[in-house]
Amino acid sequence: MWRVPRLADRRSRDNRAPCRTRHGRDGGRIITLSSTITKFRTDTYGPYAASKAAQDMYAGVLARELGGRNISVNALAPGVVDTTLFTDGKTEAQIAGFAQHTPHGRIGEPEDIADVVALLCRGDGYWVNGEVLYANGGIA
Repeated sequence: MWRVPRLADRRSRDNRAPCRTRHGRDGGRIITLSSTITKFRTDTYGPYAASKAAQDMYAGVLARELGGRNISVNALAPGVVDTTLFTDGKTEAQIAGFAQHTPHGRIGEPEDIADVVALLCRGDGYWVNGEVLYANGGIA
């Protein structure tokens, strides 16, 4: 097994240095992927939800660390999206039940999430920083 050095390893050894990107450039966006599952507290999703909640915290902390470098960091938390991660193992009736719980009456499409990522990456998305954005069509 290879040991890949992580940024966290370097920071823990040398807390004097602020977080730096590999190339040291300023400006830009970092978007971590969270999930609306962190709001549902659904049975059997504990480990998955915990890993996504960690992304929420990570985005907020990293936004503070990189803020002086004009790097905005946010977590994007999609809801139910028409991908195999959501649809596998569910019946059409179950999927329709989720769709009924959204104001738009449908589940999300991958393009819906891509549009939110594009919005955050635009120049005027700069001021959105350290946030968790729930792109879930209003289901939660």
